[in-house]
Parts: sequence; structure tokens; C-alpha cells
Amino acid sequence: MRKEYCGLFGVYGHKLAGKLTYLGLFSLQHRGQESAGLVVDDNGEFHTRKGMGLVSEVFAGKDIEGIEGSNAIGHVHYSRSGQNMEENIQPILVRHKDIPIAIAHNGAIAHSKKIRRELEDDGVIFSTDTDSELILKMYAREKGSRKKRLMSVLNRLKGAFSLLILFPGELYAARDSMGFRPLAMGRKNGAVLFSSESCAFDIEAADYERELEPGEIVKVSKDGTESFFLEKADPCQCIFELIYFARPDSYVFGQSVYEARLNMGRQLAIESPVDADIVMPIPDSANVQALGYARQSGIPLEFGLLRNHYIGRTFIAPHQEIRDLAVRIKHTPIRKAVKGKRVIMVDDSIVRGTTSRKLVSMIKKAGAREVHMRISSPPITSSCFYGIDTPTKKELIANRKNIKSIESYLGVKSLYHISPSGLKKACGGGNGDNFCFSCFTGKYSL
Repeated sequence: MRKEYCGLFGVYGHKLAGKLTYLGLFSLQHRGQESAGLVVDDNGEFHTRKGMGLVSEVFAGKDIEGIEGSNAIGHVHYSRSGQNMEENIQPILVRHKDIPIAIAHNGAIAHSKKIRRELEDDGVIFSTDTDSELILKMYAREKGSRKKRLMSVLNRLKGAFSLLILFPGELYAARDSMGFRPLAMGRKNGAVLFSSESCAFDIEAADYERELEPGEIVKVSKDGTESFFLEKADPCQCIFELIYFARPDSYVFGQSVYEARLNMGRQLAIESPVDADIVMPIPDSANVQALGYARQSGIPLEFGLLRNHYIGRTFIAPHQEIRDLAVRIKHTPIRKAVKGKRVIMVDDSIVRGTTSRKLVSMIKKAGAREVHMRISSPPITSSCFYGIDTPTKKELIANRKNIKSIESYLGVKSLYHISPSGLKKACGGGNGDNFCFSCFTGKYSL
């Protein structure tokens, strides 16, 4: 099964739709750094720009200047090892009965392999291995209006998806019934905008309006906006949006990511106090959690690691060798901050443990007296089947070792993960049960 964790951005009704989408993708670059693409609707003629690399690399200045049209969708992407093929770059553009259709997707369809085999047995040919193309092929086989076709297809899908689908003169945005993946809606000078995260609206000087509800499909056309809903299901939102993936200046699942991470750090300090001289984050994804820990504990916050911002996120790099090399380039210890100190290192998660081990070693070599590690997620013991490219269970260190063994492997004096109940409390209190904890529990909703 192909796993994708991506960023979506769309615009309807703005004369600079292509350029706005281009800028929106810059704000979502943290969600995918392997490829980028956009499709613009220019009075029924669709124009595509896409390629491998960062947004700045894919869209050269002159290239983006040549794109005209008032409606557009865009996509940034990362893939698991071996899946970063050019034909898989989204948005996917096809023609059905001489009508162009473009789609961009964030998430993973749990039973996509089964549906693909059924369609192939019935003579359908695929040119990519994306869930996006699968959805288009399913759509093409339905009857009736666009709304009826989309409702039929999306109600049959099991898994996580946020979608943007562009037709001539119409843009559809959809979110799965369980709400795994976020999708926000905004407005700018009469235009309607969609984004995986609200932070992208800030760069556009657009107004954040709301988040699509789980199971909601929003149609935007010259007649305005219309909402209709898929079959209801219990909410099951991806907790890693708040722990790691979303930017801290975003609002996701109806709450501030910054506030949720601050609460995680505070909760960690309450659950796992330790005598130490400084609290330091693993930059940048744990900066806010470390701040929360420092405020709650009264221990000073210091930045003991300098992060090179010209290196991508190692968690979403597709090859282990690249991840290993990137750790050395990405982080440099600040000796003055850690030498002779008892250090509390705060991080968002431990996956394989290899990166954490290298960082602990760096801090020790820089002169730290002792190192304690505090993690703002429970131990990751199971793979994700809803769009995050986590390793297999046997590669996950928390699935193979107990806490004492992991402490020894990492070289830390103590290790503590936030409790599941503490994480729920930090991320919405009474709404904590709306989150997906499958990667911590091994219990899946589908």
C-alpha cells in the first residue's frame, strides 16, 4: 500500500489563483519535500506545473509567471522509499469525456490494493500507483451528476483522505468521515481558499474561516459554496498533526497547535519531574514542548543544539542512509550551553531510535554531565495505515525494547514518554477521545 503524507492548497475565484497556490505550497513545505505540483483552470483549459524537489526548485520564477487562471489546486508530497517516481507527482490530471479533472490527495486508502485489483480485473489501466488516480478511475465508472458520483465513490472508501478535485469552473474539497486528515477553508477578496493547515492563509493575507467537518464535501462554483456530507462515523483524528506534522502557528482540529504542544510540555513536567540544570529542545519540532516543560518545572530553557534549516526533516526522508547523514549535518551542539550541565532533552517522538541516540551522543561529547530524555508522545509500537510512513513494527524501537533497554541504547540516565491520558488532556481535554492512537496501541479503527 502506498503511504502519503502531504500538503494541499486550493483557490477558487481569484485572478492570481496559480500564484496564490504557489505561495500557499511554500507554507506547507514542511509536509512534503520530495515533489510539488499545481494545476490551474483557465476558463476550462487546465495548465500543469510539477516536478521533483522543493517548491522553490519546481516552480522557477518565469515558469510560474506564465500560469493564468482563476481556479487552482496544488500539492506537496513525500513518499516512502522506492515510491518517489515522477509519474506519481500530484495533482493527477486526466480527461473524462473530453472534460479535464485534476485531483490532489492527502492520506491513505486502507483497502486501495483490493479496489485496484478489482478494477484491473475489469480492464482498467493505471499509470500511477497513487490513491488519487484510483479515486478518479472509480469516479469515471459512476453515473449521474458530479455530486452523486463523488458521494458514491467517497462513501465506499475506507481510510484517511482530504481531497481537492478541480473541474472546469468548479472546485470540490472533501474530508473523510472520521476526520483523520485536516482541511481548512479561508477567504480572500471574495475568493475561496482551502489548505491542509491554516498557516498557509497567513502568507496569503487571507481570512481563516473554519475547518471542514469530518465527512464534509464543499463545492465551490460561480453560484457560491454548497456543503453536503458523507455517511457519519466516529471521529478519529490523527494525533501526530498536533505532536509533529503541523506548524505551531496553525489551527488544526479546531485548536491551536502551539497551545497543544505547550500543554504537552507542561504535562510532561508534571508527570516526570527530574533534577536538572537546563531544558533543551530537539529543534525545531519540540521547541514549544520544551518551553512548556521549562515553564512548568521552573528549569531554564536553553538551546543546546543548533539546527541547519537547509536540511529536510529526517523523519520523512525516504532512505535510512540519508536520515543518518542528515542528522550530522542538521544538528550541531552548542558547547557553552550544555557543558557541565544536567540536561533534559525534549523531543516529539522516538521512532527507530537511531537519530535520538546520535543526538544524545553529541550532547555528551559537548560536555553534558548527564542527559534525561522526555518525549511528548507515548511509545510508538505499531505502524500507521492512514498515511504516515512509519516503519514496520520490527523497526520500531518501542516495539522491540522496554524502557530500561531503550535508556541503555540511547545512553540517557532516564527516559519518559507522556502518558496517553496526559496527551489527551493536552490536546483538547474532553475531546481527547476523538484522536487516533493506533500507532501507540496497535488498535485500528478500520
